Amino acid sequence: MLRFIVRRLLQAIPTLFVLSILVFAWLRSLPGGPAGAMLGDKATPEKIAELNAVLGLDQPIFVQYFKFLGRVLTGDFGNSLVTGYPVLQEIGDALPVTIELGLLALFLAVAIGIPMGYLAARHHGRFLDNATVVSTLVGVAVPVFVTGFVLKYFFAEKLAVLPPSGRQDVLIDATSVTGFAILDGLLTAEFDASVDALEHLILPAIALASIPFAVIVRITRASVLDVVQEDFVRTANSKGLTTPVIRRRHVLRNALLPVATTIGLQTGLLLAGAVLTEKVFVLRGLGFLLAEGIERRDYPRLQALILLAAVVYVLVNLLVDISYAIIDPRVRVR
Repeated sequence: MLRFIVRRLLQAIPTLFVLSILVFAWLRSLPGGPAGAMLGDKATPEKIAELNAVLGLDQPIFVQYFKFLGRVLTGDFGNSLVTGYPVLQEIGDALPVTIELGLLALFLAVAIGIPMGYLAARHHGRFLDNATVVSTLVGVAVPVFVTGFVLKYFFAEKLAVLPPSGRQDVLIDATSVTGFAILDGLLTAEFDASVDALEHLILPAIALASIPFAVIVRITRASVLDVVQEDFVRTANSKGLTTPVIRRRHVLRNALLPVATTIGLQTGLLLAGAVLTEKVFVLRGLGFLLAEGIERRDYPRLQALILLAAVVYVLVNLLVDISYAIIDPRVRVR
């Protein structure tokens, strides 16, 4: 298993290298370039040329790239053009918000999506199956921000059972230890802070989980329907194995391979959904920073967030490969 993991990590290095080239080229192809963005309304051809010389942007492109790569490898992404703070510090402050939101959304999508897809396949062609298919079509078709506004309207404004926005109630004087609001409340025994942080995450997590949930349900349903038609399932039935054993050992385990791939892909796409979700619910996470960076042309912040998203995507795919190896040991020798 260790050799399998090391091999997958080594395969990820060229991917990240190519992506660094694309990010570097993209930043220099945008109108005005980094110098124009930093100068803003004060940008003139003379001032842009002067700042390019100061930043080294007038040097040969290969020299610029390797300097850029050296700064990336040392974690030096510069300062945000919006706030003036180091980009790495901003990401460190925002990362716990997105991790909490993403983990809760992924948990909801997987914990409810896989059982629902399995039950829909077991009741193929019946009311439960048809209702599941219709609900997942709605889940995929409705944009995340629309789902977010609908949830806020009903549960925050009409019923007033959950908070409409923010990360925690401003009246709660919570102690920050790790930056993770729920975990900090547990570590400091400030359980009211943990409960309040969880309540603030419920609506955005449901909104963010809506599309991954629908996709996971449909893939699970289709995968189970495919597996039950396989010869090895009929063989298990002819050998007299009980239905629960067949479902657990033969059907569900083999059906989980495409589901694991889907979960990995949806996890990588959670950051894209978090951009809209965090804006709707006013959560200052990575998605909020990315949206603000695009609006304000904050190139240092954008390049850091794009590279971070790539690293996360590579790590998620590694976890998917590991789950493949656990579900089907034959994958380890490939």
